[in-house]
Amino acid sequence: MALKSAMAASGAILVLYLIAHMYGNLKVFAGQEAFDGYAHGLREIGYPLLPESGFLWVFRIVLLASILIHIYSAAVLTIRARNAREQRYVVKKRVQRTYASYTMRYGGVLIALFVIFHILHLTVNVIAPGGKSDSPFERLVNGFQPEFWFVTLFYIAAVIAVGFHLRHGIWSGMATLGFNTAARQGRINAVAVAIALVVTVGFLLPPLAVTFGLVS
Repeated sequence: MALKSAMAASGAILVLYLIAHMYGNLKVFAGQEAFDGYAHGLREIGYPLLPESGFLWVFRIVLLASILIHIYSAAVLTIRARNAREQRYVVKKRVQRTYASYTMRYGGVLIALFVIFHILHLTVNVIAPGGKSDSPFERLVNGFQPEFWFVTLFYIAAVIAVGFHLRHGIWSGMATLGFNTAARQGRINAVAVAIALVVTVGFLLPPLAVTFGLVS
């Protein structure tokens, strides 16, 4: 139960982060000054009580800890469930499950690879399709130009995987915390789908807008 609770709690932190990050990304539609100003403002949160970028580092540590706890909990629970099976059947009965739950494992691997690429691309500016820049807005615009369609395609696939992961994660988290009763299943499912759709569309809009020339 402790591992399930840890997985649910760390998942909640990650969901809140995704929503906040999506909101920040959408500022790209307000133009370079607004987007770069937002990025710079994040470094000054808590200043002068904290050093410049101090809040960001605290937040990154919390986020990294949440990711590691989430992955560890998922791995241990998966191994325990597998070991609990007394025997394997030659013909396996297919249990009703959503496409999201079926792809959680492989979607998680894709998301992990994407997070590494995303940090190297748009945060530390090591991978720089289209050219390096000190401007977060320019890094985003440079990286999703039409000639770098493969970057955009990878981004789309990863964000869709996040959407499936998010929908199933919210559903499972509510069940772990005891909210997923028979009477509430319909509402919880609707909320999970709605949040997953909003986050997925919200993350896809900026790169697609750049690729199709709506933001430049």
